[in-house]
Amino acid sequence: MSSCNLLSAWHGVKIGKSRMRIWRLAILAIWWSVWEERNDRCFNGRSASVQAVWSRAKYLLLEWEHGLSVNIFTEDMTMLPRVRSLGDIIALHNVLMKDHKGNAQALFNKKCSSFALFEGKSCMGFIPYQIYSNFHITDQDEVLVTQIRTWLAHYKFDAGMNEYSLQLRDIKVGKYFDLVCKILHMSVVVDDVSILYVWDGTDAPPTEIQMNLDDEARIPLPLQSEQSPLSRDVLCTFPCVGTVLRFTVGKFFEDIGLQLQGRGQWVKFRNITCQLQSGLWKGVLLPTSKIRLLSDKDSAVKHCERGYVERLSTGVDHLPRPSSITEMGYGHVGFSSLMEVLTFTKVTQKFKCVVRFVAIYPWQPEDFRSPETGLYRIRFTLEDPTARIHAYLYGEDGEEFFGGCPTIEILTKKMNKLLGIPESDDAAGVNACRNPPWVQLCIKSYYLDKNDPWTTRRYRIFGARLV
Repeated sequence: MSSCNLLSAWHGVKIGKSRMRIWRLAILAIWWSVWEERNDRCFNGRSASVQAVWSRAKYLLLEWEHGLSVNIFTEDMTMLPRVRSLGDIIALHNVLMKDHKGNAQALFNKKCSSFALFEGKSCMGFIPYQIYSNFHITDQDEVLVTQIRTWLAHYKFDAGMNEYSLQLRDIKVGKYFDLVCKILHMSVVVDDVSILYVWDGTDAPPTEIQMNLDDEARIPLPLQSEQSPLSRDVLCTFPCVGTVLRFTVGKFFEDIGLQLQGRGQWVKFRNITCQLQSGLWKGVLLPTSKIRLLSDKDSAVKHCERGYVERLSTGVDHLPRPSSITEMGYGHVGFSSLMEVLTFTKVTQKFKCVVRFVAIYPWQPEDFRSPETGLYRIRFTLEDPTARIHAYLYGEDGEEFFGGCPTIEILTKKMNKLLGIPESDDAAGVNACRNPPWVQLCIKSYYLDKNDPWTTRRYRIFGARLV
C-alpha cells in the first residue's frame, strides 16, 4: 500500500468527532517514529526493536495531544522566557494566533510582541520577575493573573507524571521516557557541546560488560564516559549514593534551560532515552526532547528527595546486595560507596565496599605474578552504582585474596566467577558477555608522591579472600 493510499484509508475511518483529532495525530506519530528509526539505521548504525518504535510513537501522540505551542523569537537566547518554577504564569501581548494543520499556535514577533513572567503563588504581587523590553502590565493582566493564581491554589499542579515517567533504577536501553532529576554539574567539552550531570537518588541497573579482555592492556575499560575525569572539587559536590547520569547537550539546551538556575536545579526531561557506552549508562537527548524547570516543592521532586532520605536511613540497604564469593575482615568499619572513596577528606584511608569486578589486567592467571619477583601484581577495574575506579592487588594481599598458591585451573575458575564469565564459554572469557556479581571488598587508599598526594592517589585491595 502506498503512503497516499494509507493516509486516505486512515482518514476514511469513521470515528467520533471527539476522537478524530487524536486519530489524525496517530498516523503522523507513527510515520515520524518510523522515519527517525530509518535515519538511525542508515546514518547512525543504531537500530531499535519494533516495540521501541511503537513506544516512541505512543509517546509522541501523548506529547502532541496537549498544550498550546508558542513560538518565540528574540535577538539572542538570553531574552527568551526563563521560567523559574512549574506553575508560574506568562502573559503574552500582541501575539499572532495561527492555525497550523488543525492545531492552534501563537507566533511571537520580536518587534511588536512582548511577554512577562509572574510567580504562580497566590500571595505574590504583580511585579514580574522577567519582562520583555516593551511589555506594559495592564489592569486586565492583573485580573487574569489573579484568576489563574486562584485556580492554581485549588489545583494540584506537579510535574505531570505519566506512564512514561521513570526513575534511573528503571531505565532500559532504547526505551523512551521522562525523567525528573537534579542538575549536579555542567562541563563544557567544546564551544557548543557540554556534558550535563544529573541525579535522582536511585541506582541505574547494572549492565553486562561486552569487551575483549585482551584489549584491556591496549584500550582499558574507561572509568567514565567523558574523556577527562572531573576534578575532586566537583566530585565532592555530588551525592555519595545514587547514579549520576551523563548527557551530552548542545548550545540550545544550555541557553534555554540549563543556565537559568544552574547546579542544584530540579528539572524534568521529556522524551529522552539511554544508551550504553563501555558498560556505562549515557543519557540521549532527541530532537523532540524538552526540558522543564521544577519547583523544589513539586510533588515529583518531593518523591525523589523522600526516597533518597529513606535509602540513607536504612543503613547498608542502600547498597547492592553482595554475593558470598568473597570473605573479608575489617568488620568494625561501615560500608562506603565508591563516590565516598573518591571524595574522602583524607588521602589515606581504609574502606569496605560492595563492588563488581568489571575488568582485569593482566587477565590470564599465569600472568598474575611478576616473572622477576614471583609476586602478585594485578590491576582491577571496580564499579558500583556511583563510580568506577582502578584498584591494585599486590604481593601478600594477592596471596590472601587467592588463598595461597592455587593451581591455574582453580585460579581460572575463581576469576571467571568473579568477572561473571559464563562457565560454558569456550574462549575462557576473551569475548564473553560478562555479568559480574556484587561482592564485598576492602580497599585502602595511598599515594605515590608525598609532595603531590591527591594527584598521585591510588587504591589497593587488601584483607579479602576469594572463596
